[in-house]
Amino acid sequence: MSSNLLNKEITYVKGIGPLKAKILFDELGVETVGDLLFIYPFRYVDKTQYTLIKDINTKETVQVKGVLVDKEIIRGQKQKRIKATLKDSSGFLELVWFKGVQWLDEKLVLNKEFIVFGKATRYNGTLTISHPEIKGANDNPQAALSLEPVYGSTEKLKKTGFDGKLRNRILKDLISKMKSHHINENLPAYLTEKLKLVSKYKAVCWIHFPPNEEALAAARKRLKFEEVFYFQMRILYSKELRKYKYKGEVFEKVGNYFNRYYKEKIPFELTGAQKRVIKEIRKDFASGVQMNRLLQGDVGSGKTMVALLSMLIAKDNGYQSVLMAPTEILAQQHYKSISEGLQGLGIKTAFLSGSVKGKTRAGVLQFLKSGDIDILIGTHAVLEDPVVFDNLGLAIIDEQHRFGVMQRSRLWKKGSGKPPHVLVMTATPIPRTLAMTVYGDLEVSTIDELPPGRKDIITVHKTESNRPQVLEFMHEQIKLGRQIYVVYPLIDESAKLDLANLQQGYDRLLQFFPMPEYKISVVHGRMKPADKDMEMQRFAEGTTQIMVATTVIEVGVNVPNATVMVIENTERFGLSQLHQLRGRVGRGGEQSYCILMSSFKLSDNAKSRIGIMVNTNDGFKIAEEDLKLRGPGDIEGTRQSGVQEFRIFDLAEDHNHLSTGRQIATIILGKDPLLENPHNEIIKRYLHHLNQGFKDWGRIG
Repeated sequence: MSSNLLNKEITYVKGIGPLKAKILFDELGVETVGDLLFIYPFRYVDKTQYTLIKDINTKETVQVKGVLVDKEIIRGQKQKRIKATLKDSSGFLELVWFKGVQWLDEKLVLNKEFIVFGKATRYNGTLTISHPEIKGANDNPQAALSLEPVYGSTEKLKKTGFDGKLRNRILKDLISKMKSHHINENLPAYLTEKLKLVSKYKAVCWIHFPPNEEALAAARKRLKFEEVFYFQMRILYSKELRKYKYKGEVFEKVGNYFNRYYKEKIPFELTGAQKRVIKEIRKDFASGVQMNRLLQGDVGSGKTMVALLSMLIAKDNGYQSVLMAPTEILAQQHYKSISEGLQGLGIKTAFLSGSVKGKTRAGVLQFLKSGDIDILIGTHAVLEDPVVFDNLGLAIIDEQHRFGVMQRSRLWKKGSGKPPHVLVMTATPIPRTLAMTVYGDLEVSTIDELPPGRKDIITVHKTESNRPQVLEFMHEQIKLGRQIYVVYPLIDESAKLDLANLQQGYDRLLQFFPMPEYKISVVHGRMKPADKDMEMQRFAEGTTQIMVATTVIEVGVNVPNATVMVIENTERFGLSQLHQLRGRVGRGGEQSYCILMSSFKLSDNAKSRIGIMVNTNDGFKIAEEDLKLRGPGDIEGTRQSGVQEFRIFDLAEDHNHLSTGRQIATIILGKDPLLENPHNEIIKRYLHHLNQGFKDWGRIG
């Protein structure tokens, strides 16, 4: 990429100059010719065929070829206009312009053949195109029929005069001066030949100005493959290098603590998926390479059990573990269930959060440093400098997308010499295609089955007209001794609208569930953490029958007795968020229900989301649909992943390119892990180019 032409500053390109160059840099980050060249069109205007005048539909953009048979300058009260008539073999078409009249009068030569492009309307019964593009049919015969590129732009760029026409003209001029040596090939010949890919030079020329549909398809195929191949190659090559760079503590045995807990404390059979994942983790522990694994599974699939068994293996090998959760209440929940489950086994657990202070905190820090604590469970407070471990071997991060990469990297420094093994857990199922891209540097383990006996949650969609039946159903459930969540959407924690909605909902519920017979908890983001935790605790203990909340309960307290989730204004929630909320119920043995309340009028997108929720409980199917509906950029956790780096590859549509790129990268590195083969020198060199300026944050779970 080091050619003089591509490195030429954009300021010195004919038609740009300092003012446009500054706006181009501010708006699009364009400094050089290469920067401009590698921003590809997002669509094309089809100028590959002509429409006969008799076949024109109004409001359609058409291209017509005909002879100019008449023209006339009409002087109006305020401005003059020029009107012309074009004739082809099938009829007549009126053309009108209100600007550039004098210039057009000279250009519009009678009895000459022209090509006209524009949107047709019918004005006073006459077929008309206002302000069409027009050019002589013989002015540029080669470009007469073409796919014309359209680029993304901004208001500031348009105001400076850098519009689509100027951009096309500049790019056409630049590409006409370019030769194949200006754009270095970055794929080895054996790959381009095997996959029948055009050269990088041809692909770049054709993506901007394709001579036909076939050339455009070939350019897209080449550029999409190259993008996804190098994205995967960068991740996998770094992963290979790290095998040599980062050694892990070896956990050789599964001993007494693991076996006693497994035989004495688990009252049910683990699922096949849980057993498979534990085997994968054990293999990592024994490999001598630091584990860096993502554990994903649907709500209630038993990820915490896998995490606990992994910590027991660490203990069997003389190492400490830490489990970090994003909220105090979730960390408390983990601490309570794990410490109760381990009673009688002689394993010391401790809890640490911002609210643990004074002598209690000092004691935890002291016993942690001396090695008297085996398992520490807490919030991000465990990352603070005074928290020092004696022999940390395993770090588990729950709901990892809620922790920044920099935060997570601090766990590494707490290992004793070697970095600890890392297991990151998420209850937001990620489609396989997205997991391969976002978490390509992690080994991915998936728990894809729920424990036996767990009933599917019955999900129904209701509108305001069904409110009386919904209230009656809530009464019935409370009579059976069950509890109910009623959740309101949250756009902004300080938004008055959200709080007002929640307050109105609470007031309305009081009319149908009056005190003192019924008790209602209220939880929202503007409450003090202590008040919020107290309300959640009252609900968890069964003191209150209904919890009215915003989405703060999305990751929260586990209440097996809660069997009904009512979600208000469902249309304002994303799919994965709805699925997470629904996962708050269905945790006990009783049949659970999710009631999606919405207004009667819904957008097509909202109807699709609600339909998916009603029809499936499978979080992985829901995640796939979410990817199709929203695209990768909106799915939680992907923004810091580099998915947004793609210029032409589309994660939702180009599954085949993703799997091909991944497969080929894996085969190449399987045979040549450090890219030392001369045939792969071109790949190694281009990876070095891509990695300049990149920190290796990808290693941190």
